[in-house]
Amino acid sequence: MKEYKIDIQGKELIVSTKKLAEQANGSFLVQSGDTVVLGTATMSSQDRDDLSFFPLTVDYEEKFYAAGKVRGPRFTRREGRPSDLAIITSRLIDRAIRPRFPKDLKRDVQAIATCLSWDNENDPDIVAFTAVSLSLLASDIPWHGPLAAIRVAKNENDFIINPTYEEREKSPFDIIFVGFENEEKKIIINMIEAGLKEVAEEDAIEALAFSEKYIKEICDFQKSIAAEIGKEKIEVVSQEIDNSLKEEVLNLIKDDLRKALANNEKEERNRATEEVKEKLEAFLSEKYPDDKSKTKEGLSFLEEEISLIIKENILTKEERPDGRRPDDLRELEAQVSILPRTHGSALFARGQTRSLSILTLGAPGDSQLLEGMESIGEKRFLHHYNFPPYSVGEVRPMRGPSRRDIGHGTLAEKALVPVVPTFENFPYTIRIVSEIVSSNGSTSMAAVSSSSLSLMDAGIPIKAPVAGISLGIIEGKDDYKILTDIQGIEDHNGGMDLKVAGTRDGLTAMQMDVKIDGLTKEVLKEAMLKGKEARLKILDKIESVLAKPRESLSPFAPRVISFEINPDKIREVIGPGGKVINEIIGETGASIDIQDSGLVFVTSDKEEDALKAVEWIKNITREVEVGEIFQGKVKRIMDFGCFVEILPGQEGLVHVSKLADHHVKKVSDVVSVGDVIPVKVVEIDDQGRINLSLKDAKNQEKR
Repeated sequence: MKEYKIDIQGKELIVSTKKLAEQANGSFLVQSGDTVVLGTATMSSQDRDDLSFFPLTVDYEEKFYAAGKVRGPRFTRREGRPSDLAIITSRLIDRAIRPRFPKDLKRDVQAIATCLSWDNENDPDIVAFTAVSLSLLASDIPWHGPLAAIRVAKNENDFIINPTYEEREKSPFDIIFVGFENEEKKIIINMIEAGLKEVAEEDAIEALAFSEKYIKEICDFQKSIAAEIGKEKIEVVSQEIDNSLKEEVLNLIKDDLRKALANNEKEERNRATEEVKEKLEAFLSEKYPDDKSKTKEGLSFLEEEISLIIKENILTKEERPDGRRPDDLRELEAQVSILPRTHGSALFARGQTRSLSILTLGAPGDSQLLEGMESIGEKRFLHHYNFPPYSVGEVRPMRGPSRRDIGHGTLAEKALVPVVPTFENFPYTIRIVSEIVSSNGSTSMAAVSSSSLSLMDAGIPIKAPVAGISLGIIEGKDDYKILTDIQGIEDHNGGMDLKVAGTRDGLTAMQMDVKIDGLTKEVLKEAMLKGKEARLKILDKIESVLAKPRESLSPFAPRVISFEINPDKIREVIGPGGKVINEIIGETGASIDIQDSGLVFVTSDKEEDALKAVEWIKNITREVEVGEIFQGKVKRIMDFGCFVEILPGQEGLVHVSKLADHHVKKVSDVVSVGDVIPVKVVEIDDQGRINLSLKDAKNQEKR
């Protein structure tokens, strides 16, 4: 076993070759603090000629034992389906490493990062990424690594590399940059994931500039390890191009394909392109009836030509598939109050991309309970994203949210969190569902805009509206074009998908994936500034529909009333076995949530029911004072006196000597169970017991 160490801004990263996963093509243990992740990379021995895509699988595994916890479903106590956080981490690794594999590699590759120990301070995601990058780099799997992942935060004066959870919470931004050093000694960024609190684009670029030194150091560190113990890479045999077939295919389809792609409308363009494809398939099947590989190869030439024509039109004519110029937005549309009974709803559209966001307000108790390896607690702002098959005119099974759905929903949620009021100022659970009813690129950013409108439509006092936009890039040999508001065909044939969201004051979220090597900070800055320009135009549209949140909540939304009680009185509100609180809920229909601090939330669809429950609880917890007079109900009669309920759940004793001015032989001679009588509080003893007097109350009434 060997150990390698590197110091990153005063924090040690330790890499170990301890033999654990010996049968994987590559494996490493990587440690930061007491957070330890096992990274493995494995490749199958056979090519997958049946697939038209690279079969890569990436999994990040959370283990409760890593945090010293016993959790999971009660009847199994095993880890179940991955948490949303685990899925996001898997996607983070996948999005960065995928473009660095050779395009001709056709074998199944699986990268697994398993968190074995977690110290509640160092996030496993960066450690996991390093473990996977090293496992691929030092293995015999063909891969153009290494890659370095750096998380950047900032305190009052300085940038922080790979901050702790506490440092991230206090920072205005939390950005992950993934990159490498190219042959020209430039740092190239190929993946970004960021949550920000209205941060200026220039500040984000400054953070990138600061991180470049560490990206180089970590890449060099990985290279030195691989140079010492790395395996020789398996050779990838490039598919030989049948130039005569390619020429034959292009002669047949080139003119028709250019005409097809000249259609500005997506449906017309797709229909015409499909006709060209069918013509090519028929030609090749007839000419090579016994060789299906010719048809497959010919169709790949068709795809290449589509990409070349699109790139040529953009680079030489600045003409995009739908006729727009590089900086042009598609037509914008926005509406609110789409649905009559929901608490908030909005539709936002850019061209054929349409997102319908529906907002629901719930009681504090409707919050999502978090019980993962890292996350424990409650989540009161939720954004969910759905991408049904009809949105792209397809037919496929509906099997719940995909990794993509979870990733897009989380990105939109991250963009909105900085403007949502705190729970203390707005004690509701907020759930937004964005239904992508039509898709032609950049749906997650459309979901940000429609969700922002739905928040204002619901009357939620957000800080400011948020808008999102996606940008792409088309690269030539010596030049490039940044594209604003990319559609599906540009995303598919372009080199980048940069999503930026924010308010007028700054960015709230950012995410970037690439198909090319990546971007320098200069090109990235240009793209981000173009994104800002587009974002402000979208915000103009949003504000023209609804400039600020509505003054009041929907009449169909529940009302939440919050107040405080003495924490010592909580048990009296609950009652034995929950008897008292269940009686209040049964009588009023209200939902009641009580925190240990004594903060009480009463929620009901009807305000009068909520007020009734509030009064009931306040009466139970009210501090009775000596001298007060109540109209109380006789609950029990004893030989020495009677017990009278003066407030819900609060009883006092009227001693037999306090029933009348004259001597009373039997308590039942004066009162009966169920009588409502005036009583005066004459004493509260050291144990909190209340002593009452009927005669003093009557005498005071006479005066």
